[in-house]
Amino acid sequence: MKKGFRLIVLLTCLIAPRLVAAADAPAVVDVPPSAPVPLDVVTLKDGGVLYGEVIEMSGGVLLIRTAAAADNIVKINWASVSKLAINHPIPIHLKEGTVLIGTATEGPNGTITVRAEPLKGMIEVPIDSITALNPLIQAPVIYSGNLSGGYSQTTGNSHLKNASLLGDFVARSEQLRLSINGRYVYGDNANTLIARNARGTIKLDFFITKRLYWFVSSYFENDHFQDLKMRTAFATGPGYQFIERGDFSGVLKDMTLYAEVGVAYFNEDFRVADDASSTRGRWSLKFNWPLLDDRVTIYHYDEVYPSLQNTKNYFLTMDNGVRFKLIEGFMSSFQVTTRFNSAPAKGTGDTDNLYLMTLGYSFDTTRKR
Repeated sequence: MKKGFRLIVLLTCLIAPRLVAAADAPAVVDVPPSAPVPLDVVTLKDGGVLYGEVIEMSGGVLLIRTAAAADNIVKINWASVSKLAINHPIPIHLKEGTVLIGTATEGPNGTITVRAEPLKGMIEVPIDSITALNPLIQAPVIYSGNLSGGYSQTTGNSHLKNASLLGDFVARSEQLRLSINGRYVYGDNANTLIARNARGTIKLDFFITKRLYWFVSSYFENDHFQDLKMRTAFATGPGYQFIERGDFSGVLKDMTLYAEVGVAYFNEDFRVADDASSTRGRWSLKFNWPLLDDRVTIYHYDEVYPSLQNTKNYFLTMDNGVRFKLIEGFMSSFQVTTRFNSAPAKGTGDTDNLYLMTLGYSFDTTRKR
């Protein structure tokens, strides 16, 4: 009898805690998966209808993500839109400066009905009073640039040193763009100088319209083996931004291209040869093409100074290169710089090519979606 009683007590001690834990555990309820958010609907004045996700509208261009496009983004002229339904909350900017945040449904007579958050009020808004939808707000000034260098040295049977330093900086606001570029190259063989040259440019662009601007630039160069103490050029003239970031989509979305033409005062001070100065023209082209989310960038930059007195006399400098993003802003690059002077100092050649492989750091404060 005692043995049976002891067995019952033992079983009770083992089972009771599990019953209490089970009682305290929350009940498991089957929750159906949340329904997908309905697609946004854009109706065009010509009767066309697009379904997808409205990304933004700025500068009179509406971007909508849809599976129907090859790169999933379709650009639409905002003036072509007659009706609009947005099923996810976004900022809606109006002409008078008001910003509403909410969803929108089609309204009568060229309007949309906005359900504003957090009050959940209903507001009827004319489509032609909307200036932007979910715009990407950039800082007043955007900074970009890079600094890179290279170094090599041999010892033993040969004593060779080579060093290079390159830098590029751009500060851009809505109406101004400041560009600074510099390069220094040095080399010696057994303490005998074999290369030493430096170049720097400073340019300020005043934007008259979104694309058209007026530039003021200065160019400085020194090269021991071109018999050159200092080459200077001060230029001014109009420029045009043919391609800006966002003009295209897909692989071309970050491409930029501008061209400039103007007049310049051109001066060369030599160590041995006679100094020379003249009035020249200037034209320049700059192309930048980031690819694969900025992991690879192809670039080109040139400046040409043709003499206005003798068209056969001109000076050209040109950079062509590719830059590879490594990690956290660090990058490597390969660049070829060509300089051509049709009237070089006596005893020097007309062409110099410089091949550079460098490692450095790049930055860009542009905000991306």
